[in-house]
Amino acid sequence: MRTELCERLGIEFPIFAFTHCRDVAAAVSNAGGFGVLGAVGFTAEQLEVEMRWIDERVGDRPYGVDIVIPGKYEGMGEIDPQKLEGMLRAAIPQGHREFAAKLLAEHGVPDLPSGEKVRELMGWTMATAAPQIEAILRHPKVRVVANALGTPPAEVIRQIQASGRLVGALAGSAGHAVHHKEAGVDFVIAQGTEGGGHTGEIGSMVLWPEVIEAVDPLPVLAAGGIGNGRQIAAALALGAQGVWTGSIWLTVEEAETPPAQKESLLRASSGDTVRSRSYTGKPCRMLRNDWTEAWEKEGNPKPLGMPLQFMVTSDAVVRASRYASKAQAIAFNPVGQIVGRMKEVRPVREVIYRLVEEYVEAVDRLESLQARA
Repeated sequence: MRTELCERLGIEFPIFAFTHCRDVAAAVSNAGGFGVLGAVGFTAEQLEVEMRWIDERVGDRPYGVDIVIPGKYEGMGEIDPQKLEGMLRAAIPQGHREFAAKLLAEHGVPDLPSGEKVRELMGWTMATAAPQIEAILRHPKVRVVANALGTPPAEVIRQIQASGRLVGALAGSAGHAVHHKEAGVDFVIAQGTEGGGHTGEIGSMVLWPEVIEAVDPLPVLAAGGIGNGRQIAAALALGAQGVWTGSIWLTVEEAETPPAQKESLLRASSGDTVRSRSYTGKPCRMLRNDWTEAWEKEGNPKPLGMPLQFMVTSDAVVRASRYASKAQAIAFNPVGQIVGRMKEVRPVREVIYRLVEEYVEAVDRLESLQARA
């Protein structure tokens, strides 16, 4: 199961796990995989705390950090976070804020305590990601930095590579992947539409071989709807050097996902997700609910672009997480179609080992077929 990318990073299994939870990231790396901490939502100072916590718990094992610098967003070019936030805030129609507040009130989601403020402009821009990158480069155990949306700026790629780290980027089409390669990234993550969060429209089994052929010999990680070892075997058979997983870590024991949110995920079927712009401004696969439906109804406000839409919905994200039991019908639940197989809560190590066992079983099955031939 070890691939060239495993050798370069010094890991046992080519299983990369994207998560916003530091406990999960550390547990995956300790189990032989490669934990990747999602930085969006953290200030540079908060990210520093999270990475220091992981550093203390993974020994000499490596991990990664995922940042978000979209290839295109409102306010591109402005590098001062305060100026950018003021400019963007002025561009948001009041009706959008009122509509979001109305949805929360109709569903009985309590307000935050008086005086508690929500950060509206999170890590969705170069202005907010730049301080995060500076923090990341202070942590030697971070061996990979991945960009979730678009090709990283050339200066960012150079900065990270000059520190001896690898740079990767997610792609939803072969064209996107080629653009990443031409920009000089070290590997590409080919994410099919089945995946959770921001995805394109092409299915994994079509996308993976297209991207692998388009960027050869650049290493490719397969992503999008992966939740068992048979899929890992398929990805490696198609030429991928590993898999990039995300959704399956939302319901593990170590995840800090609120119990009510875990309940929503555990009872969902594979048909209960939708690609919606209603929370972030870009197509993002999440559980379909009253919130996603409301933003699509005729006569209601339509989602704004990134990061404007999240500036409208950030209050809803925080309140829905804080009061998860009251907000199940409108909560932001980014998750892939693999959610239909997420039916039990298990520890990270058990999930990793089960993936490996299923992979071995799949390979053995193929070898037995070859022997018969």
